[in-house]
Amino acid sequence: MTGDRWWLFAATVFLISGTPGPNMLHVMTRSVRFGFGRSIWAMAGCMSAVLIALAASAAGVGALLLASPRWFDAMRYAGAAYLAWLGIKAWRGAGKAAAGLDPEVPVAPGVSAFTLYRDALFTGLSNPKLILFAAALFPQFISQKSGWAPQFAILVGTFVVIETGWYVAYAAGGRRLAGWLASPKRQRAFDRATGSLFFLFGAGLIAARA
Repeated sequence: MTGDRWWLFAATVFLISGTPGPNMLHVMTRSVRFGFGRSIWAMAGCMSAVLIALAASAAGVGALLLASPRWFDAMRYAGAAYLAWLGIKAWRGAGKAAAGLDPEVPVAPGVSAFTLYRDALFTGLSNPKLILFAAALFPQFISQKSGWAPQFAILVGTFVVIETGWYVAYAAGGRRLAGWLASPKRQRAFDRATGSLFFLFGAGLIAARA
């Protein structure tokens, strides 16, 4: 892999990862509700989902899904249902966390780190398109003249660093929102907006073609 090819990969991933999606939205909302420090568990869950998808892609699952539309559709519908469930949770809990919200004091600290990690992991795994994305993107930057494994490791490492940087940026932005969301009315609007976005992400999975 040449340096020019690596820089092109890094720039591509930077732009794609920075685009708001289920993972980034989830990390931001966890930071708003539970604080930046505890949102790290959500970041870890989302990153674990990314690594699982990359590993699955490397193992050939992406090709299997492309060859087996029924399996892909089953995963797509399951992911859409989970995102819709997240949207329902956000709507049902709209505004309930706003009372006494302080940007320096996390809300509901009793939620376990495991729960934060698990919910983020399921959010990340809800989109099977990630596997196909990895299967389509990575081969474009791997040279057939060099060993496959070292190049894949470099690309994965680059992806992880850039993705983590965006998680931190979104989480930091979420904490800055916390003070503004001290108003129950604003918190309610925010929760309903994020719930609607999760619904849209789910609908997008249903509408998208494999």
